[in-house]
Amino acid sequence: MEHQVHHCGILILAAGQSSRLGSPKQLLAFQDTTLIGHAASVALSTELQPVLVVVGANAPAVREALRNQPVQVVQNPGWEEGMASSIRVGVKALQEGYPELDGVICMVCDQPFVTKSLLLCLLKEQAATGRAAVASRYGGKLGTPALFHRSFWPALMQLTGDTGARKLLAAQPDQVAVVDFEEGAADIDTQEDYERLTHRKN
Repeated sequence: MEHQVHHCGILILAAGQSSRLGSPKQLLAFQDTTLIGHAASVALSTELQPVLVVVGANAPAVREALRNQPVQVVQNPGWEEGMASSIRVGVKALQEGYPELDGVICMVCDQPFVTKSLLLCLLKEQAATGRAAVASRYGGKLGTPALFHRSFWPALMQLTGDTGARKLLAAQPDQVAVVDFEEGAADIDTQEDYERLTHRKN
């Protein structure tokens, strides 16, 4: 079955506690802003609307970091459950607030090399293939950023625990198109990861 996305929003998952890092990764300095500010700027540069950010741990500080960005911020009261809870909260907010949407790109704030062109490439690949999902591929795995047609949303709403949508993507390979994004493997989970990032950009 062919699916077409005509109205696509962006969902940025930024509710985690960054327990391995020891400080909020959302607020780490990057390119004259923060990781969350950078993610929001990249999302907004696509001109896709809305851009919705799910916050949880350290919510006041993350909201403050976004105060000059025209994004919608949604609180995840159950953020301690993990990423699945943020996906559910975000998809529910999009369904209720923007019934015209038929697609959403899910992204995280700790992949600093996501670009406007990558996000738009997901959209182009979806239009070209008619697949219900388009995922980024790096390190031999599928992951974020990933685009989901609304036919996928009920499955997203069933996710639980500290897991993203990777299992869903792996379970329905015939419904998933792929865009290569090797720099997606560079995420920030530890202080060492962040130090590598700062040395790389200097």
